Formats: sequence, C-alpha cells, structure tokens
Amino acid sequence: MNTILNIENTLKLLEEIINIPSPTGYCKDVMKYIDEITNEYGYKISHNKKGNRIIEIEGMDNSYCIGIPVHVDTLGAMVRSVNSDGTLKITTIGGNMFSTLDGEYCKIHTRSGKVYTGTMLSTSPATHVYPDAKTKERTEENMMVRLDEKVKSKDDVNNLEINPGDFISIEPKFAVTPSGFVKSRYLDDKAGTACALSLMEMFSRLKTKPKHKVKIIVSSYEEVGHGCSNIPQDIDELVGIDMGCIGLDLSCTEMDVSICAKDSSGPYDYDITGKLIELAKKYNLNFAVDIYPMYGSDVSASLKGGNDIRGGLIGPGVHASHGMERTHIEGIESTIKLIYAYLTE
Repeated sequence: MNTILNIENTLKLLEEIINIPSPTGYCKDVMKYIDEITNEYGYKISHNKKGNRIIEIEGMDNSYCIGIPVHVDTLGAMVRSVNSDGTLKITTIGGNMFSTLDGEYCKIHTRSGKVYTGTMLSTSPATHVYPDAKTKERTEENMMVRLDEKVKSKDDVNNLEINPGDFISIEPKFAVTPSGFVKSRYLDDKAGTACALSLMEMFSRLKTKPKHKVKIIVSSYEEVGHGCSNIPQDIDELVGIDMGCIGLDLSCTEMDVSICAKDSSGPYDYDITGKLIELAKKYNLNFAVDIYPMYGSDVSASLKGGNDIRGGLIGPGVHASHGMERTHIEGIESTIKLIYAYLTE
C-alpha cells in the first residue's frame, strides 16, 4: 500500500486548507477550495442548505453507501462589542483554550469584505502596568483584540466598519519539522479533511473504485455540535475521520491512527470498530483503540439527529487539541491507509 500513497500531495492539501480561515459559520472560502479540488479530481459535488459539501465517489456496487464525514470549521471568535478604548470584546466560537490564545495574531473579517489584523490579548496585557498581568485568569471575559489600526475610541472602530458579529480567525502557524511532525492550530479537523481529499486523489490517479458508493461529507458546523445532524438518506453507515486524542490513560500517539470505541455520545458500532481493528492489524499499521470521554464527532451528531445509520470513528493522533496542536506524518499516513483499506475490501 505504500506505493499508492502521495503524502507530499496530502501535506500540500493540508497546508492550503489550514491557511484558509474558517471559524464555524465562516467557511465559504474554504468550501470554494473544496469545490475546486473536487472538480479537479472529477467527482460530483453538491451541498445542503447550511453549506456542507457532499462529494460522491461511485463504487463497484452502488446499492450500499458509506459516508465519510470530516469538518473544515474550526475554533475562532466573533466581535461581541467594541470597547471605549478601541479594543474589541470577543465571544468564543467552539471550545477555545484562552490560555493558548494570549498573544496570538488574528484577523477580523468584516461584513463589508474588509479584513483587519490584530492580536488576541489579556485585558491585563503588560507586566509593567497591571499587577495581575501574570495571574489574571485567561477566560473569554478577560480577553480582547488589539487592532493594528490607529484607533482610540469606539467611533474610530465603527468608522472601519468593524461591528458585532464580525468573525475573528487565529493565525494557525502551520509547520512541518524535519522529523516529520506537523504543527499547527486546527489539525482538528483539517488533518482529517486532508486524509479524505487524499482518498479522492488516490481513486482518481489509480483509476479505481471503492467497493461501495462513498459520500465524503465536508461539514461546516461540527465545532458547535450539529455539523452532520442531517445527512443524505442513502447513506447506510458513517466512518468519520477526525482527530485522535492523546493523554491521560489513552494509548494513542501522534504516530498512530486512533480508532475510537466510545466517546461522550456512547459506543460506536461494534462491527465497524472491529473491522477497523482487524484491517489495522492486517496491514501492520500503527494504531490504538481508545475511549474519548470529553469528545463528540459528526458521527455523534448524525446519530443524535435521528439518522438510521451505523457509525465508526478514526483519525490521526493529535496532541494538545484545541491549543497548539501537533500530529505526525506517520499518523496521517496510517489514517489514509486504514480508511482506504476499509473502502476497498
């Protein structure tokens, strides 16, 4: 299976989608990119009313359909209000860890189409001024955005057409190290998305088909819980590709593909999970089977939404989720190999 992977293309796809800002609710630009890539590979693409993309890959037998949900929406923020000194008060999108955001560069995307840069900071940002600068808890209420514009008042900011409801994206800082680690914000779940796009590239390049019809669902509201609450009715099962958890009593490392047996929504399908484990062993993949107690996926959302499907979940191991995340090329490769084997055997 090593000879059919194109990991250089996978990393290229990953870097490109990582660098397109897409906090939940602001995924229009990254979805345009998904459309372009899908058209390049020659697959049929459609979308539902909330903007999720559904990419169809014909199978040798189209009477059964396997859905592959991934999500391109990320954590982020919105402008909540404008402070009297020209800084911005924020409201979170998704489960941000604000201690990791203190000092990060960001962009403000206005409704008029203008984009401004700034820095996310504590409201006590200077040790030479504020006695609690080091000890102040980093929470949503204690964070602000300092704009890179000459503003001193609320009116100055309003004149820039920055208003409540404008989206704020955080600089991801994507990098690949010589030792093969991939460091960036938002590997959850753009690493999984790159794995799914690599499936399209492989089937297109090799001129082969999966055993059954496949629908890759690129979700845009996963981080707020309802990304795949509604899916196409012809899907019989979902095998999600999201991030694998690392830490505490979990077995997964960044070099592994993680197979999730249970998360906060409950156990995943016994037979699907068993088949994934069997295939990982068959192909000598680095893998771990783990429980994610504080985690939910697009498969969870679909099951809770009442869809009549079975569900499974895999993904490359990701360290420090919802912060400065890191995975490894080996974990990405093992994820692609496992899902490819699942779809072709």
